[in-house]
Amino acid sequence: MAYTTIDDPTIYFIINKYTGSSGSQTFNLGFQPDLIWTKNLNTGYNHVVVDSVRGNTKVLEPNTTDAEGTATDAITSFNSNGYTVGANTSSGGFEDDFNGTYNSPSYVAFCWKESPTAGFDILTFTGNASGNQTISHNLSAVPKWWNIKRLGQASNWCTYHVGLGGADHNVFLNANSSNQTDTAIWNNTLPTSSVFSVGNNIDANGNGASHIWYGWAEKQGFSKFGSYTGNGNSDGPFVYTGHRPAWVMIKGYTNTGSWRINDNKREPFNVMDTLLFADTNDGDTTNSGYSIDFLSNGFKIRGTNASANASGVAYIFMAFAESPFINSKSVPTNAR
Repeated sequence: MAYTTIDDPTIYFIINKYTGSSGSQTFNLGFQPDLIWTKNLNTGYNHVVVDSVRGNTKVLEPNTTDAEGTATDAITSFNSNGYTVGANTSSGGFEDDFNGTYNSPSYVAFCWKESPTAGFDILTFTGNASGNQTISHNLSAVPKWWNIKRLGQASNWCTYHVGLGGADHNVFLNANSSNQTDTAIWNNTLPTSSVFSVGNNIDANGNGASHIWYGWAEKQGFSKFGSYTGNGNSDGPFVYTGHRPAWVMIKGYTNTGSWRINDNKREPFNVMDTLLFADTNDGDTTNSGYSIDFLSNGFKIRGTNASANASGVAYIFMAFAESPFINSKSVPTNAR
């Protein structure tokens, strides 16, 4: 049996790093992205998320509790092989989040294609404030990580992750808080290969409110969602993913700490020590305490910072591949 069904991860996930322009820019990714998560790498600009289900003018900010906003000249179109950003002359407050020129900012955009093959699904649903709403998804596999955001008003980003230890646990993507025990958010019910559950929490299932759900299932050689424990020294944990990562996000859940993101476009070579924090509007932040290596079959923590390696602290991680460790022809990948 093949080790992976995805020999080329870039047909489902790609990282686009670019420089802002005074005019429209079109990016050729090789596929139409269905979720685009963009960050201006200067400090003071929020993370912004646009998806093909809500439409290219609807913006959410993962590091805030803000309701959905409208940006008419931010991402102007989803294209069959990529997307276009506008000149940002009338973006409704999002002018520099996608394509600004002030201080010649650089941008990074994390782009996913919705596909059961790659284990990614987007859906919207209407909350009912019940303690037992069951919602169908299209992954044909059990989701291991998802985020829910109520669209019409300020609310937390409610996050489920398999590494948290059960359906009575959650964290908030927009906050640095630790693991929360709450049976109301997921109705204390584990997901299946066809459905997930929400309870009577107003952020995850507000009565009559529209919500967005971004859900991922694990795919061998392409994505991995798990946990590890820090040891507090520079010879930190090695975490097996089954692929050479392109993107890794880590969150300490038994302590308070930010969601840290490393990727292979902002730092193509090891050792990597520059982070984005998903729950803040900070720009690129560099410190030797953040050091990490991306390896052929996982990642190795080299730094001692509490964001990924405090002694005895448990962490969850999400990782997407640059290349599988072993492809469908049984050929291994090489190290970076």
